[in-house]
Amino acid sequence: QVHVVESGGALVQSGWSLRLSCAASGSISGINPMAWHRQAPGKQRELVASIYPGGTTNYAESVKGRFSISRDKFKSTSDLQMNSLVPEDSAVYYCQIFYRGRSYWGQGTQVTVSS
Repeated sequence: QVHVVESGGALVQSGWSLRLSCAASGSISGINPMAWHRQAPGKQRELVASIYPGGTTNYAESVKGRFSISRDKFKSTSDLQMNSLVPEDSAVYYCQIFYRGRSYWGQGTQVTVSS
């Protein structure tokens, strides 16, 4: 069983920065693809950023240049550095990890950006 936990969500003002963290624990090993998604009220969940074992990263167009995903190669952890936040970034942010053909999700952490 793999357990995923996100942390770092908060209420911030527009223009501020925030760093989210994700940690996967349990029966997991190796370097696995990880991703951050978000879901705002009334909207579909969308992929924000992903990072692959070789270090390749991908970002949604709406966050390119503002968000940065990273990971610890020796642990199943990932951070999402979010800069220049805008109200449209307000959402519940979810961490996802792929392991042995399965996808595991955390419960999410709330990010609210006030104008």
